[in-house]
Amino acid sequence: MIYPELLQKLIDYYKKLPTVGEKSAERMALATLNFKKEDIESFAKVLVDSKENLKQCKICGNLTENEICHICENENRNKNLICVIEDYKSVFSFEKAGRYNGVYHVLNGLISPMDSIGPDDINISSLVKRVENLENPELILALKSSIEGETTTMYIKKIFEKKNVKISRLSYGLPMGAEIDYLDIITLDKALEDRKIISE
Repeated sequence: MIYPELLQKLIDYYKKLPTVGEKSAERMALATLNFKKEDIESFAKVLVDSKENLKQCKICGNLTENEICHICENENRNKNLICVIEDYKSVFSFEKAGRYNGVYHVLNGLISPMDSIGPDDINISSLVKRVENLENPELILALKSSIEGETTTMYIKKIFEKKNVKISRLSYGLPMGAEIDYLDIITLDKALEDRKIISE
């Protein structure tokens, strides 16, 4: 073993993070050892508190420390404009772009028959209930351009096709299979601005 056992364990945990390889994990682990003891204790507390206290908003599925997230609580947001996204990471991307004034709906996945994930396995039923209580709603489908994204888009379109719901999607300038949360702000903002109507 190259490293002391405890250091190896620390490196192994950092390697569990997305895009973190051996070298990056080693650098982060060694940097962590240089923290002051009180900083280490604060870091550990934040990790535990985040796991215990962050939950999904009861309305949209976004991450929040409360029952309802700050976006759903904001009376200045357009509640009739709902951006439908795969996971809550995409909320942060849209919010960073800063021009969207509607609300969100997090599906927590996409329909994928190959993986035995059907409509009942993702957060679609609550979307239907939300829309039923709105006047002249528009759904913006901000799902990645993949087989799963297209399947989910077509399913949602079919559900609402006779319910007087305007449905649009992000413009096709997005790279095939692109994850929303990895897009730069300018590309995401343009895709939102140039969204295409697919049903109304």
